[in-house]
Amino acid sequence: MTAAVAAVDLGATSGRVMLGYVSHNELSLRPVARFPNIPVSTIDGLHWNILELYRNVLAGLGAAVREEPSLESIAVDSWAVDYALMRGDRMLGNPYHYRDARTAAGVEATNEIVSPAELYSSNGLQFLPFNTLYQFAADARVGSLDQAEIALLIPDLINFWLTGVARAEKTNASTTGLLNVHTREWDDELITRLGLPRGLFPELVEAGTPIGTLLPGVASEIGISNRAAKSLQVTAVGSHDTASAVVAVPATGDEFAYISSGTWSLVGVELPSAVVSEAGRLANFTNEGGVDGRVRYLNNVMGLWLLSESVRTWEKSGGTKIDLPTLIAEAAQVTTPVAVFDADDPRFLAPGDLPSRIVDWCVENDLDAPRTMSEFVRSIIESLAHAYATKIEQLAELSGRMITTIHIVGGGSLNALLCQLTADRTGRTVLAGPVEATAIGNVLIQARAQGLVTGSLESLRALVARAFAPVKYEPRVRYADRPA
Repeated sequence: MTAAVAAVDLGATSGRVMLGYVSHNELSLRPVARFPNIPVSTIDGLHWNILELYRNVLAGLGAAVREEPSLESIAVDSWAVDYALMRGDRMLGNPYHYRDARTAAGVEATNEIVSPAELYSSNGLQFLPFNTLYQFAADARVGSLDQAEIALLIPDLINFWLTGVARAEKTNASTTGLLNVHTREWDDELITRLGLPRGLFPELVEAGTPIGTLLPGVASEIGISNRAAKSLQVTAVGSHDTASAVVAVPATGDEFAYISSGTWSLVGVELPSAVVSEAGRLANFTNEGGVDGRVRYLNNVMGLWLLSESVRTWEKSGGTKIDLPTLIAEAAQVTTPVAVFDADDPRFLAPGDLPSRIVDWCVENDLDAPRTMSEFVRSIIESLAHAYATKIEQLAELSGRMITTIHIVGGGSLNALLCQLTADRTGRTVLAGPVEATAIGNVLIQARAQGLVTGSLESLRALVARAFAPVKYEPRVRYADRPA
């Protein structure tokens, strides 16, 4: 029997509520709400507009239950690392955005207590200046933790507002830097060394665990009775959006890597256990928790943020809306060589005029900078594909995993130029899609928790492959710098 569940999928630039229809032989998805996620800059820094985001979540869930009054389950996933500090039921302030500059002080304070090498041996995470433990260190320096009783990552916060139950789902908790990479539990020794209050960290749960049912006020807001709300379960899924996206990679074997391509590009492989080597640390590879105890061994590449923020800059300066698909099509026709820059240069992290920063990078490295918008777009996409190729080779070496196929999921799977250049630069087959991989993975783990489907991740992926056939890209051009 086919039944419906609702996936709340919150990305760094937009959110959506999707209805998923699932049985042992069926998997389909239908959007019921889409909304922007626009941060707000105030005198004290850059924040998420979390209340507006939650209002849109409730409106989307209202639309979902109007379409499917017999909805079986709800689950939330989002971006990682950011959190709200809570005292009782009260949020002490809008969560900071991970791109806020305050984290630099947190990195310095943490490194004075524990060395990067020792930290990596404990948490297995790549260095990113906005990792949660650095944000906690920054907050501790200014006293922001003094009144807090608990800290909730974004999906855990939404779940708390929906159910009144505070829990921390493990895939997202693994991105904080405070989960032990081997035990997948809070690292009490590290938390104590860093001087953080142990009470900040909620009980951990696995993906697939029931969180609770809807509070009466939430039920009223979305238009269902309290009686109906008591049977509508909020379920923990892979609440880090990449963890859910990896569930929906339509792989049919083991020799694959994935690129979850959106605002960030997560380039990785799935492993049964962590790789905590010095070579991995120096290459800045991370071990994040996956669903069913898997490990997502990956590296963060700056991603399509480079493109979206450049377009935002051009639209602001020109006063006109830019059609991105048209611009990408024009970039595909660029025949003159364009600069390939370091997509992970830290200068590209903060919001602002990225095209000017790309020019600066090119000048500093004695390369001809792009001049037209189409050249900039081609340069960005070539640079991302080059970064992907570099990371894929490192992945194969560091993990010992044979990689013959690359699955690109998420928004980047629609970018044919990016997919083809990735095939060209890696020399490997690229399979693109599904676009809504995160929501699909969210739906599948809910469905399995409800007994609508059964089996391992491999069986769930086989269902995805049947329902969403990927687009194949084979290498067409050999780049001189491509590994043999």
